[in-house]
Amino acid sequence: MVSRLAIVDRDSCKSKDCGLACIKYCPVNRTGQDCIVLDDKKIAVISELLCTGCGICIKKCPFDAIQIVNLPSELDKDLVHRYGENQFALYRLPIPRKGRVTGLVGQNGAGKSTSLKLLSGEVKPNLGRWEEPPDWNDIIHYFRGSELQNYFSNISEGSLKVVYKPQAIDKLAKVVKGKVGDLLSKADEKGKIKELKEFFNLSHLWDRELAVLSGGEIQRVAIAAAIARNALVYLFDEPSSYLDVSERIRMAKGIRKLTEEENKTVVVVEHDLAILDYLSDQVCLYYGEAGAYGVVTHPMNVREGINAFLEGYIPSENVRFRSEPLEFMKSMSHTEMSTTGRLSLEYGDMEKHYEGFSLFVEGGTVYTGEIVGILGPNGIGKTTFVKMLAGVEEPSTIEFPIRRIKKSSGKDSEEIEEVEEIEKLKISFKPQYISVNDPSITVEMAVRATNPRVFSDSLLKTEIVTPFGLDRLRDRELGQLSGGELQKVAIATCLVRDADLYLLDEPSAFISSEDRVTVGRAIRRMIAHNNAVAFIVEHDMMLQAYLSDRIIVFKGKPGIEGKATRPMQLHHGMNAFLKDMEITFRKDPQTGRPRVNKENSRLDKEQKAKGQYFFT
Repeated sequence: MVSRLAIVDRDSCKSKDCGLACIKYCPVNRTGQDCIVLDDKKIAVISELLCTGCGICIKKCPFDAIQIVNLPSELDKDLVHRYGENQFALYRLPIPRKGRVTGLVGQNGAGKSTSLKLLSGEVKPNLGRWEEPPDWNDIIHYFRGSELQNYFSNISEGSLKVVYKPQAIDKLAKVVKGKVGDLLSKADEKGKIKELKEFFNLSHLWDRELAVLSGGEIQRVAIAAAIARNALVYLFDEPSSYLDVSERIRMAKGIRKLTEEENKTVVVVEHDLAILDYLSDQVCLYYGEAGAYGVVTHPMNVREGINAFLEGYIPSENVRFRSEPLEFMKSMSHTEMSTTGRLSLEYGDMEKHYEGFSLFVEGGTVYTGEIVGILGPNGIGKTTFVKMLAGVEEPSTIEFPIRRIKKSSGKDSEEIEEVEEIEKLKISFKPQYISVNDPSITVEMAVRATNPRVFSDSLLKTEIVTPFGLDRLRDRELGQLSGGELQKVAIATCLVRDADLYLLDEPSAFISSEDRVTVGRAIRRMIAHNNAVAFIVEHDMMLQAYLSDRIIVFKGKPGIEGKATRPMQLHHGMNAFLKDMEITFRKDPQTGRPRVNKENSRLDKEQKAKGQYFFT
């Protein structure tokens, strides 16, 4: 037995422009029954009782606005919330537990943020009855026999205080006004504001207006404000966004103190799997169809849960939700590259001076098909370096700009091309912060402006359009996209451009763990196919280890001075960076993914004693 979900994307449905193809070709409508009709806003509405699941409406819709999903009928009893007719449905909820951190992981659009809104009391579960929503007695009765019964009973009585740190902290400054110190002092309900000020390194921001802070600074303020409040339940939606590696570890320690010292209940949505592993006591996975429905698993052991997510199979429920596992490929070392590759580009020593900040970059060489990862704390000059390579920023001093290395025929020596050729170097740059000049431009128009063949070229369709979901988004306006969707469009636009050098600044921002591996695979394949070179700034250590052939490490004092090394072997670069952070990583024997060692654990002490901060 199956139940059927019919999903209509109300932003994409443009019935007046398609000749009502879904209604015209629906075989049930042809029998005189109203399976598909138009509502008062001229949007298609599909009857899930009458729909036979033939899929003709999906094929005939020119805007990819329709999804028909068949589900096991046993899921019907687990429906917790549905936004409306032909809209997203969520099955089950995570079960938070006192004194534990529950991590939530899954693809974007599977219902993680919806779950937090339901657990916070911001949205009331409607149990699928959106037309006549149930009262609290019905909701509490629905969850009888589970730990959520008492949870929602306390929510209904107003006796359960919940603090919710939202996902979109970039919009926080538009809503909240004032100085950092004043805002955090108002939030301080535990008398710990001085401790949090030092712990999250906020002293130098104390007298600044929230509106002038960077994304990472606002994130730290938002997390500190949430922890400062006295509640029983704390909900954090993507707390690692905009933070560098050391700040992510500090954030994780700060959140864990809520359970270890104060015995609070904590739920965290997190896409950085290494941080999720370090932070959580148990995890719940989300699977389903993005934007259509999401299913929440029962709580699982952290290692088992994350490995099940990567495998795409949940043994306890005998469910496979992905046809292929997400695997972590071992990158080639610099030594291996030098024996099989050829030198491609080089850049000289360069400096950049601002008022109060200076940056020095050691020159280096890179190989054809190579990806060079860039690691370092925020405010150390990583974005400035990438902008200098891109020609967006002018160096204060420079030995020579980035240029090709051409192998002369019949000789082993390397020969630099003339300056006229150097100036023809083609560069593709994806910046850290994505701005949309015209929000009415569609995704198809934006990508085609870079490469007109993107939706017809077989390679680009296989490697970028289909994996990134651009075929589904092609008619959507840029102003309608979520942060993750906009990020994927920006990465795609960068990769489809014909270039010698690709520069990507924080490509993982706002996108899910699953999409990060998809994006990483696309980057690797496109760089190899184009015989190009890439430099990538990235704070997700798992993605950086997956992508990089070599590493550039930035050291110094954030906001004051920075110094970048020349490209180093992957292991040596990771080791040097993690030594500065005083963090050690081990390798998961099943998946090969990097796992953060708990501070002062046996493995942490052993690896530090041997100087092995990153696994070999």
